[in-house]
Amino acid sequence: MPAPERIPSRSLTDPELLTLLTEGTLTVLGQVGGASNAVLHCTVAYHGEERTCAYKPVAGEQPLWDFPDGTLAQREAAAYEISRATGWDLVPPTVLRDGPYGRGMVQLWIDGPEDGDDAPELLALVEGEEPGDGWKAVGFADVGGGKTALLVHADDPRLRRLAVLDAVINNGDRKGGHLLPAPGGRLFGIDHGVTFNADDKLRTLLWGWAGEPLTEEALAVLGRLAAELVPGAALATRMAELITPAELEALRERVDGLLKNAVHPQPSGQWPPIPWPPV
Repeated sequence: MPAPERIPSRSLTDPELLTLLTEGTLTVLGQVGGASNAVLHCTVAYHGEERTCAYKPVAGEQPLWDFPDGTLAQREAAAYEISRATGWDLVPPTVLRDGPYGRGMVQLWIDGPEDGDDAPELLALVEGEEPGDGWKAVGFADVGGGKTALLVHADDPRLRRLAVLDAVINNGDRKGGHLLPAPGGRLFGIDHGVTFNADDKLRTLLWGWAGEPLTEEALAVLGRLAAELVPGAALATRMAELITPAELEALRERVDGLLKNAVHPQPSGQWPPIPWPPV
């Protein structure tokens, strides 16, 4: 498969990117291997602008016992809508549209850091029982030979925001491979197909802040989000197009619960807290 192209130097605003992704001509370059659902690597071109993108057709989604069939692409778009509403912009621009293999999700492709930039280390396995300065403990992992190591993630404000977003969208699959450092010190999360379930499905590698108070920034964002999710508000109307009524009500309840408790959630004990495989 051809290597992803660098995004051209001319910056586009989010509305321009959404127009490009929605209206542009999709050309399939190849398939991304190792994914549980079909992921196609494409270019999208519109009025002289071209970007690389990921296209996930609904026809390539594998059925899941706990999610309605054919809804994963909608959930990816819903995660983008919530991310955009927070102002943190942790999910790349994402749209629903028709493509060469039918309706699906199209998302801007994210390149890694520029040449010469050091990619931040976000996850690690360390010896001992303490995470060390600058790290948060997740739990012990079996590394073979009857040995264990402590799984840790960086004590990074970008990851902490993503942990809040995951709690809001009820992300059932926050793996290490879904964390994408990008140029300019940005960090994105991808693969949000198993989100917004009405039942507690939160599975993540970002448990390091579990039980700790939410930041003032996070509480302010959650307060604004709660106001934008009241019935009749623009965001609530858009979400109603993407998830079920029960899931929308559960979304409101999660946001209200986070505001009321003002702490990062802890594992419920009713669902495996760590995704498998974790990367």
